[in-house]
Amino acid sequence: MVLSPPAGIVGAVTIFSSPIPSHLSSSRHHRTKEALTPWHNCHEGFPNVSREIRKILTERASHFNIALDDVSITSLTFGKEFTAAIEAKQVAAQEAERAKFVVEKAEQDKRSAVIRAQGEAKSAQLIGQAIANNPAFIILRKIEAAREIAHTISNSANKVYLNSDDLFIAT
Repeated sequence: MVLSPPAGIVGAVTIFSSPIPSHLSSSRHHRTKEALTPWHNCHEGFPNVSREIRKILTERASHFNIALDDVSITSLTFGKEFTAAIEAKQVAAQEAERAKFVVEKAEQDKRSAVIRAQGEAKSAQLIGQAIANNPAFIILRKIEAAREIAHTISNSANKVYLNSDDLFIAT
């Protein structure tokens, strides 16, 4: 008797059978043994496929009063369409993870920009309050800026010529 596996699955199945006495059902004599393939190590679906093949073969054999004592899956490969579908699913999952990462990065960049802008606004507010409370704050800031510029120029190997009019701080 030739029994074919479910659609999309190509393989060789070894069947050991014996006639079913008319008073016994096939499920009482049904025992299975399956050879695991390398595909099993990579995919969790193999036991489900194996169970489904056993179920279909047992049902078909019972119509002929045959009890399957052992079903051994010796070779199991999947059709091109099924393999392509699995690969497409994996690619789609990877693309979804990549898109999720891009979205999370954009959200982090957004939060960072908001925090930076809030800090700058607070800084401008504090400087404005300092100027309003003490007009000498501007002069202090000009002196600090001039000190930084002088330090940079003094450490430079280049020659710098300054106009004497620029050396005075206008108040």
